[in-house]
Amino acid sequence: MHAKDILIDGYGRIQEEVHAALDGLGPDELHRSPAHGANSIAWLVWHLTRVQDDHVADAFGLDQVWLSEDWEKRFGLDLPRHDTGFGHSPAKVAKVRVESAGLLTGYCDAVHEQTLGALRGLAAKDLEQIVDERWDPPVSLGVRLVSVLSDGLQHVGQAAYLRGLFQSAAA
Repeated sequence: MHAKDILIDGYGRIQEEVHAALDGLGPDELHRSPAHGANSIAWLVWHLTRVQDDHVADAFGLDQVWLSEDWEKRFGLDLPRHDTGFGHSPAKVAKVRVESAGLLTGYCDAVHEQTLGALRGLAAKDLEQIVDERWDPPVSLGVRLVSVLSDGLQHVGQAAYLRGLFQSAAA
């Protein structure tokens, strides 16, 4: 198995888990918070998808799907257009409101397709390319891709946990 195949599998798991976490949820469940100021399922999924979109697009020199495919307009959030949710205050978290889980899964699927397209063209040597010199040591493409993969899996795991928490409380 090649490194790109492992990455493709890993990013596929994010997409699968996003769909599982959101399946059948309505707006109330999507925006419910476990505590005042804590992240909602909608915010967690929006954020993980924005980070993947932003970071993968940047690493491969692509346009963000958020902007190029008008997802920013479809969501209509009262946030700056390049916002990914990093460092959001509770007030900004509360601004991430959607009418349906379908909007979140649609955006996730679009970002996943762009990510797959980028990953399919990878050669092993590409993973060593430096994509961000703002860090010490500078960040290689391989490190960036694993970092985004880890972040995505952590956030979708949090969304799945909240779903289970809310469902068990309702039972």
